[in-house]
Amino acid sequence: MNTLLKVASISALALMVAAPVVAQNRITGIEALNDDIDDITDDVNKDLERGDDAERYGPNGVAQGWRGSFALSASGTSGNTDNGELSAAGRLTYGVGDWNHLIGFAAEYGEANGTKSEESFFATYEGSRYFTEKLYAFGIARVQYDGFQTDATGASINGETTDAFLGFGPGYRAINKDGHTWRVQAGPGVRYFEDVTGNSETEVGFIASSRYYYAFNDTVSFTMDTDVLGSDINTIIANDAGVNYKMSDNLSTRVSYRTEYNTDPAAGLKSTDNTLGVSLVLGF
Repeated sequence: MNTLLKVASISALALMVAAPVVAQNRITGIEALNDDIDDITDDVNKDLERGDDAERYGPNGVAQGWRGSFALSASGTSGNTDNGELSAAGRLTYGVGDWNHLIGFAAEYGEANGTKSEESFFATYEGSRYFTEKLYAFGIARVQYDGFQTDATGASINGETTDAFLGFGPGYRAINKDGHTWRVQAGPGVRYFEDVTGNSETEVGFIASSRYYYAFNDTVSFTMDTDVLGSDINTIIANDAGVNYKMSDNLSTRVSYRTEYNTDPAAGLKSTDNTLGVSLVLGF
């Protein structure tokens, strides 16, 4: 009986102690910190997985059937500030025979005190038909919308931009091995562009892409993505190079350097953006 009373007393005391701790989680910021940790971990894992994406860099082999993923995030605050954010992203692939289809999208929307603070949307479709292990044809459609722009100083610029492209052409896998692949594709298309001033143009353009992957060994690999999208409006060149290092299942790193160059940026904007990224995952 005494033992039962002691156990009951200890359990009751534990509940009394735990209750204020749970209530204090929000005050001390523990929940917010956990959310930030989850967000950062997801971003890092996505960056690492992108550098080791077999479907993106691997040898020819269309994955049969449907595959896909979808993510949705929403948050809101009220009180001293009224903020709300909503973001969604998804990817869907379908392979049947020698045909491969890829659909992807990402959208973000935010408000601060009743005023829009963020609004962007990006969607793409790419279809490919393989004739041999190395030769294929592709068709691509993409649209990118950004409701908010910033100038060289980081200040907001009123206006929105839309950039859409529809094109097709041949592709070729110059190197097609398990640890070493390189494919290139290019073709003509039609491009629509609207700048921050509201001026829009539709004209003939082109797209050219390169995907290179080399595995030094089972732990270290190198990737380089290069894309060129051009027309009379401007030409945008993007290059993303990265080194992936997987020491074990508990330790992975990726160092990347991305450069975007615009031959004719809007007034007040720089022509080149450089981003150095370092991702690290350590488990124990």
